[in-house]
Amino acid sequence: MKNQPFLNRMGFALQGIAAAFRMESSFRLQCIATLVVVSVLAWYKPAMMWWALLLLNCGLVLAAELFNTALEQMIDHLHPSLHPSIKIAKDCAAGSVLILSTSAVCVFIAFLIDVAEL
Repeated sequence: MKNQPFLNRMGFALQGIAAAFRMESSFRLQCIATLVVVSVLAWYKPAMMWWALLLLNCGLVLAAELFNTALEQMIDHLHPSLHPSIKIAKDCAAGSVLILSTSAVCVFIAFLIDVAEL
């Protein structure tokens, strides 16, 4: 699978995103939140720094959820039974998504406060 042409690699990536969208309600919710953020940005037309901060946060949350989904799928396939170490790995991956999501919400709130002051 190594050294595939770029279009093949792009196809694999898009298939992964589509699979996560189909299988993970959290990923779908985060995609909707991203659309809301982009809509709010388009409405208020803030400085480019806000666009960069908010889109970076959205991208990080979505990427973290994709990593979390990949880890969970792999672990469930390789070791379907519950094991304390596996629980810790899955909980840590979910925790990383929670931390990034919380950070993204805080940045969005800071944006809304900044826009309200204008």
